[in-house]
Amino acid sequence: MAVRHFLTLQDLTPAELHGIIARAIELKAQHRAGTAGKPLDGKVLGMIFEKASTRTRVSFEAGMAQLGGSAIFLSPTDTQLGRGEPVEDTARVLSRMVDIVMIRTFAHDKIERFAEHSSVPVINALTDSFHPCQLLADVQTFVEHRGAIQGKTVAWVGDGNNMANSYINAAAQFDFQLRLACPEGYDPDPQLMARYSDRIHLTRSPQDAVAGAHLVVTDTWASMGQEEEKQQRLKAFAGYQVDHALMALAASDAIFMHCLPAYRGMEVSEALLEDTSCSVIWDEAENRLHAQKALMEFLLA
Repeated sequence: MAVRHFLTLQDLTPAELHGIIARAIELKAQHRAGTAGKPLDGKVLGMIFEKASTRTRVSFEAGMAQLGGSAIFLSPTDTQLGRGEPVEDTARVLSRMVDIVMIRTFAHDKIERFAEHSSVPVINALTDSFHPCQLLADVQTFVEHRGAIQGKTVAWVGDGNNMANSYINAAAQFDFQLRLACPEGYDPDPQLMARYSDRIHLTRSPQDAVAGAHLVVTDTWASMGQEEEKQQRLKAFAGYQVDHALMALAASDAIFMHCLPAYRGMEVSEALLEDTSCSVIWDEAENRLHAQKALMEFLLA
């Protein structure tokens, strides 16, 4: 059987994605009830980190432990990748020693090259282009709070970054409409927008994007590696903060998400972030754990 990878949401079918969401909800309930099994007993996850992380490392490492397996953390200083070994060589060697690999890195082509030469499943735990694991958690969170996301309207407010690109993919895979409000010069991947033009609408107005939306999402204006652009980005994104005034334009039962870390008072107001009547960010953060458990179980089945 061919090895399955998870580099973008497009690597799985809509039916498979829905199955993973359902299984994540089940695993979460089992974990809380103390009835979870150990389906990955004896399995080893290799975790390659070239970008720092809190949620990604803890959720994958804890998740593997909860499933009965173990995880090995590898930073650039821990591997020959940091000393210039070709990605292809590391992939061939590491995949003979572990059962599954997750990678958090910069260039998306690097993880594609690794997967091409890996004999075990490879998971994209974030690249500059895509963050599909976060979308699994986001969809799980929406389902838990509001039911099926199919047919709903989602508003993305802010940078057309890896999360925006993944939301475009998600609109196609989970069958919802997506409105993107991005400043000029900060649009998502143009090829993705063209491919899914029937699913998305790009605007410069956060108000237009959010009007009537069932889910409102944002992210930091300056992602990792963009620190030098911070002042320029603060000017470009003025007026793109998500606050109670903007949320008031959304559907009456709309919820707010942010993948974190959040910069309070910048892309989101502190009052909205802490308003548990609509902000579900803590459930969203926890669901990285359960969604990734379901994903790893699926890829290793």
